[in-house]
Amino acid sequence: MAREGAGLFAPFRVLGRFSGHVPHVLRYHGRHREFYLATAVGRSVHTYNVKKLGIVAVSNTLPQDIACLAADRMLMFASYDNILHAFARNKEVVHTYEGHKAKIHLLQPFGDHVISVDVDNVLIVWNIQSEEEYLQIDFDKATFAVSALLHPSTYLNKILLGSEQGTLQLWNIRSNKLLYSFPGWGLAITTLEQAPAVDVVAVGLVSGHIIIHNIKFDETLMKFQQDWGPITAISFRTDGHPVMAAGSPVGHIALWDLEEKKLMCQMQDAHSTAIAGMTFVPGEPLLITNSADNALRVWIFDGPGGTGRVLRSRVGHSAPPTKIRYHGQNGEQILSAGQDGTLQSFSTLHEKFNKSLGHGSINKKKSKKKGLKLDTMALPPITTFASEVAHQSDWDGIVACHQGYITCTTWNYQKTSMGAHKLRPEEFSKHKPIDIYATAVDITSCGNFAVIGMSTGQVDVYNMQSGIHRGHYGKETAHEGAIRGVAVDGLNQLVITAGSEGLIKFWKFKMKDLVYSTELSSSPSGILLHRDSGILGIAFDDFTISVLDIETRKIVRTFSGHHGQINDMTFSPDGRWLITSSMDCSIKTWDLPSGCLIDCFLVDSAAVSLSMSPTGDFLASAHVDDLGIYLWSNRSLYSLVSLRPLPADFEPSLVTLPSTCPLQDVDVSGDEELCDEMIEYVSPEQLGEHLVTLSLLPESRWKNLLNLDIIKKKNKPKEPPKIPKSAPFFIPTLPGLIPRYIPPEEENDTQSKVVNLGVLVQKSDFYIHLEEALSTNEYKAPLDLLKSLGPSNIEVELQGLAPEGGGSMDVMLSFLRMIEMMLNKKYNFELTQAYLALFLKLHLKILSSEPKLMEELSKLSMQLEENWIYLRALFNQSLCVLTYMKSALL
Repeated sequence: MAREGAGLFAPFRVLGRFSGHVPHVLRYHGRHREFYLATAVGRSVHTYNVKKLGIVAVSNTLPQDIACLAADRMLMFASYDNILHAFARNKEVVHTYEGHKAKIHLLQPFGDHVISVDVDNVLIVWNIQSEEEYLQIDFDKATFAVSALLHPSTYLNKILLGSEQGTLQLWNIRSNKLLYSFPGWGLAITTLEQAPAVDVVAVGLVSGHIIIHNIKFDETLMKFQQDWGPITAISFRTDGHPVMAAGSPVGHIALWDLEEKKLMCQMQDAHSTAIAGMTFVPGEPLLITNSADNALRVWIFDGPGGTGRVLRSRVGHSAPPTKIRYHGQNGEQILSAGQDGTLQSFSTLHEKFNKSLGHGSINKKKSKKKGLKLDTMALPPITTFASEVAHQSDWDGIVACHQGYITCTTWNYQKTSMGAHKLRPEEFSKHKPIDIYATAVDITSCGNFAVIGMSTGQVDVYNMQSGIHRGHYGKETAHEGAIRGVAVDGLNQLVITAGSEGLIKFWKFKMKDLVYSTELSSSPSGILLHRDSGILGIAFDDFTISVLDIETRKIVRTFSGHHGQINDMTFSPDGRWLITSSMDCSIKTWDLPSGCLIDCFLVDSAAVSLSMSPTGDFLASAHVDDLGIYLWSNRSLYSLVSLRPLPADFEPSLVTLPSTCPLQDVDVSGDEELCDEMIEYVSPEQLGEHLVTLSLLPESRWKNLLNLDIIKKKNKPKEPPKIPKSAPFFIPTLPGLIPRYIPPEEENDTQSKVVNLGVLVQKSDFYIHLEEALSTNEYKAPLDLLKSLGPSNIEVELQGLAPEGGGSMDVMLSFLRMIEMMLNKKYNFELTQAYLALFLKLHLKILSSEPKLMEELSKLSMQLEENWIYLRALFNQSLCVLTYMKSALL
């Protein structure tokens, strides 16, 4: 059975993906007066501004990875397989061109048309707006296999094609005629680039030669050669310096002086893989490069010698990350160790906060002299690491194990570099054994100590500030087998170690004494401790997971369901969920209190590492053969999510990995059904008949019913407000020699105080409902009506029940029976007390003179006493237990 709708985690975005093997595209926005840079990353196109290299747009994703990218003034063209798409506003697909039968590998915008060439040597000219074929040319692969495409400047309706055979052809697209064939140089052409001068084209060859050729006269003007293999990209400076840059497959860039016809300088190791795209910004000394090593760099040429320096860059892992962990408690930084040997920090807020801590090195000074390619001092990739923010400004706060290497390294997050200490046992300080290596590491919550486990079963403690060895656990080794995991509790009291022989051991952190040892059902593959709750997650080689409480030292939960090696585990911040990933490509969420699986989904490639944000808003994952770090949002924080246990026949659905920006237009039709199913459940008014239940009405509706007369007296004004009499235009005076004004006449209060008795004759809705209830014995309607009224209206209604208020004895009896019904059902308990108290206060004289009403009141009195005795016993029991818990020494 498959669950409809989204699960607990929804795809949010990917971090650390900046560039691929597809050359970038540079565009100029006339209205913004700014250059923009577009790169193909997986299935989408990223657009950056060159000024700050900040991402400004991410296109909608295509069904497959983009293989080719081009752009004109208005649109951006991207192809995958044999289909070409046109993007508008860097976002949505507005045109689709289908007609190729093979994979497209060359694109060239051409006015109102776009030209595409596939690997079967078919060239198609498309009308951009109508999406129709304007022209199709088939080339013979044996004689002219198209490998490069260029529209020469000022050559109207003409394109220049380069071939793998080394020849070039100039075609008129409008008339479909071959104008001229260039014999070439007998070597395959890899790239064509227009020079700043008209009629001049730079031709890159597979041999590393660069030919500056005049296509008008078919003359070679200059010839250069690079020794680094085929030419991958060419670009010319247009800011007044006659310089040409050429890229190579090994990541070097050569800068050629076109006036003196010689090599000006080299930019070695500009990228660690082949230069995919290279463009000088028109009129500026800026060079933009991108490569398959997941790096995007802007170089500025402002120094002596003509060489460039990095002005801005966006760099991710060049090889897939193997271990990721959130750093700190704010959930804003993720530390990531990759197969490329680097340790990097990615920000979940903005790319400008990303930083690389660099490569691990045995000797940093020697490594800098030798460079990346010849560095024999480079350390192997990091396999596992631990970090702590406490004291990270004083000394190193990260410790890492390296693949097959005995020495553990420290790293400084604030200095963004490798730390000062190399942590290894003293007996191996002079010689390094090949078969002994560090397997597990943890750092204390105070940031003072690192605990490192070895493949020999040895567990050592080091001081992070000084790097001094502070002892080891056990006489010689802590375990007979290799250490599979170490963990330190939050108060530095216990160290927990797991060995491959199947034992979990508890040690006193300071005294190094063995406290407890327990045998596991199978060999553990890793452990993870949630320090706040004292819960230890243990992953086994038989694909099961156990949860151990370190207080009782007993297994409290066991989970099975994975069908492959468990790669990583992470706890939710509150310790309620355990999230696991496995080589079976599933990510499962286990609810620890209920011991059930509450969420499961599949991904295309298995997650090798997981980390839950300390704030609980995101789950981060790294995957096999994938350079990105993927964020999944926790849907339980912002929407209604079912956390019920999944059924035994549940079939997880495949979820696509997140793209670069959050998903906008998500179809949640299936989600609504799930939500409706959960909304159907409404809590009943009373959970059980034996339970005393309150009404949930606010206190203001019932608490002051007995004190309404006092409240009215307090709120009554001392005298009514008097309207001042308007002064006459001419003030009247008394006749006489001395002028005197006539005093204003005093107005008598002539308001009638006769009560309109006609009002009392009308019966209220509450009165009518009580009359009906005498025959039907159904008191829900009058009670609901009374609950909807305010305190003053309730008093008016109860006053109207007496004969002098227009009521009758029968209606008063009906009201008492309604109170009896409420006491029997034990619901609206506080309202029952308040309504009865007000009724007695208003009608005590009448009640005492009527035997029928007195009989009903005696029944109510007995019921009230029974209920109170029952409640008082419960209150006393609870208070007794609470007092004992507070005072007893447990």
